[in-house]
Amino acid sequence: MKSLGIYEKALPKTDSWQQRLQQAHDLGFNFLELSIDESDERLARLDWTKAQRAEVRDASWQTGVRLHTLMLSGHRRYPLGSADPAIREKSLEMLYKAIDLAGDLGIRNIQLAGYDVYYEPKTVTSREYFIENLKRGVAYAAAKEVMLDIETMDDPFLNALTKIKDIKTQIRSPWLQAYPDVGNLTAWPENNVGQELERGIDNIVSVHLKDTLPVTAESKGQFRDVPFGDGTVDFEGCLRTLKRLNYGGAFTIEMWTEKADDPLAEVKKAKQFFDDLFERVGLEQEPVV
Repeated sequence: MKSLGIYEKALPKTDSWQQRLQQAHDLGFNFLELSIDESDERLARLDWTKAQRAEVRDASWQTGVRLHTLMLSGHRRYPLGSADPAIREKSLEMLYKAIDLAGDLGIRNIQLAGYDVYYEPKTVTSREYFIENLKRGVAYAAAKEVMLDIETMDDPFLNALTKIKDIKTQIRSPWLQAYPDVGNLTAWPENNVGQELERGIDNIVSVHLKDTLPVTAESKGQFRDVPFGDGTVDFEGCLRTLKRLNYGGAFTIEMWTEKADDPLAEVKKAKQFFDDLFERVGLEQEPVV
């Protein structure tokens, strides 16, 4: 059975973790993906007190909604490969704190944004800094038994599972794996999505479900806020491929509807879209307790 989760930013904003997780439960999800993005508000979560962590953990137990994954997209602002040593130090400190937070909350996987740098020029040096600091992070994660998963990105640096496999040849550890986004994979014309999934299957620990519009000679593509079914992702093909490959991990619906007029209605629509697809493909979902 496959567990299906929802990205935190799909749900209405609230200060109550009990309410947030209960909404996820009532919508039919098994888990919630926690967001630590580049905003000061969410970066502050890395410094939650013991009591704040206990509140989140207890809400998870009470609602039955797990916190499977943490999306650490804050590395976009503070990248591991920055030319600025102070930013690199901050980036590594963020990664260590995220690993500690994951351990306290029972989170199994931290999704890493696969950027060497985002707001800076990319160089051979930025790639080297990225690998050097990622290696340090993986060693820390291994000691805490928390998995680090590189996402296939909206950026050419790591936009394919084969590129993540290349990174793994430099950092040989079972605690470094891949978290493909089928939307991002599809948007890059050089990717053969089916082959990417086949070649990367041994490293895939979780999958993002998101629609996108492709990168072309005339367009930079659209990597978010594309309604499901309006983009070019062949979701049925991806799911059938993953089923044939005996993929056993979880799926997360990625949406940014927390500020929509009716976020819950948007999430219900997306949930039905994937419920229908899972049934058609023959993937059995884990029941919501």
